[in-house]
Amino acid sequence: MEREKLGSRLGFILISAGCAIGIGNVWKFPYVAGLYGGGVFLFFYLLFLLMLGLPVMTMEFAAGRAAGTSPARLLGKLEPAGTKWHWYTPCFLAGNWLLMMFYTVVTGWMLRYFADMVAGQFVNAGQEQVSAHYVDMLSNPGPLVFFTILVIVAGFGICARGLQAGLERVTKWMMGALLVIMVVLAVNSMLSAGAAEGVKYLFVPDFARAREIGLSSVIAAAMNQAFFTLSLGIGAMAIFGSYIGKEHRLFGESVHIALLDTFVALTAALIVIPSCFAYNVETTAGPGLIFVTLPNIFAAMPLGRLWGSLFFLFLSFAAFSTILAVFENIISSTMDLTGWSRKKTCAVCAAAMMVLSLPSALGFNVLAGIQPLGAGSTIMDLEDFLVSNILLPLGSLVFVVFCTWKQGWGWNRFTEEADTGRGLRFPKWIRTYCRFLLPAIIAVILITGILPG
Repeated sequence: MEREKLGSRLGFILISAGCAIGIGNVWKFPYVAGLYGGGVFLFFYLLFLLMLGLPVMTMEFAAGRAAGTSPARLLGKLEPAGTKWHWYTPCFLAGNWLLMMFYTVVTGWMLRYFADMVAGQFVNAGQEQVSAHYVDMLSNPGPLVFFTILVIVAGFGICARGLQAGLERVTKWMMGALLVIMVVLAVNSMLSAGAAEGVKYLFVPDFARAREIGLSSVIAAAMNQAFFTLSLGIGAMAIFGSYIGKEHRLFGESVHIALLDTFVALTAALIVIPSCFAYNVETTAGPGLIFVTLPNIFAAMPLGRLWGSLFFLFLSFAAFSTILAVFENIISSTMDLTGWSRKKTCAVCAAAMMVLSLPSALGFNVLAGIQPLGAGSTIMDLEDFLVSNILLPLGSLVFVVFCTWKQGWGWNRFTEEADTGRGLRFPKWIRTYCRFLLPAIIAVILITGILPG
């Protein structure tokens, strides 16, 4: 059966960016930037994005394009004879499934909040009512499971239509709408009285404030956010490398995707942080910033119901773009392993995902007694820990060593593939950095992510 290809370069860039753009950008980035002092955090974030994100993304794309297959077959196809790199393949697959087991649940939260905003449930709501709404959502299993299943059915339903007719067409439309909504929301936020201080907080480095927080903590937070924002290490990018031709060099494509990812993260912060300053709300609210703090702001804002609805629609689009991209990875890998048709694969994987996502959805209510990481933790926390702290950095370490050492695919084969086509070449002068320092940095991220506290 002939392998499908993406219909355009724009489709490749938007789908790959959509995979990277997700909860890490639109939920985590604003509150982490708020917690760690704004401008100084942003400086180090951009530095580490350049140092960590671009090389690893280019390696994933190159391996995927050279293999012309899903992560289920990638290492086995490219590895030197007699080596055992393919033994790591189950970890790629586990990473995609585990990620979606809780990501679909959180996407369901965002969709639920969009529906509630449209229905006017936050109009004239006080702080206690807004906080109670979030608690009620998590404690009621029925709606949580319903919205999770809705996300799963919609995602696999779109992917079942095919690579170009389903995934590429919907992602182009959705990403276009997402960018327009973001800009409108950011402009509205920055025009609020007092918002200028929020813009200054985000973009003007204040090292005195960073020292109060702890400069080492700010740098560590920026490094972790930069590394995890691009969804690297589980083959989620490699699959889209396998769907494109060789007309363009891959480092330049990685730059385009990283710029779009960064634009979304910064715009999300411009939506959130200036609004916090305008309405005298602490930017250090943490994870509750999106679901508790911001609905309070929208409740007090003129036309708050409209802006709140647009905001949670934007969040839903951003999260769903990642859902579609990772579902495609799961589908392609399953098709390569079983030989099933796309439609059969989507049906079976959708049914499996509905079952596998239930522990995460029920972990806040029916299964709240299960606290795998200690008191107060949930099943979702465990799944997030396994993906974010182990599988993403470990998989990235595998890609880097595989692409730069002769015991793997090797530097020469990697750069030959990456530099095929037109555009920016992969910088050869960073070979030593990629072979030694980059793996060491990723290993430190992996080890510190596993160690307690």
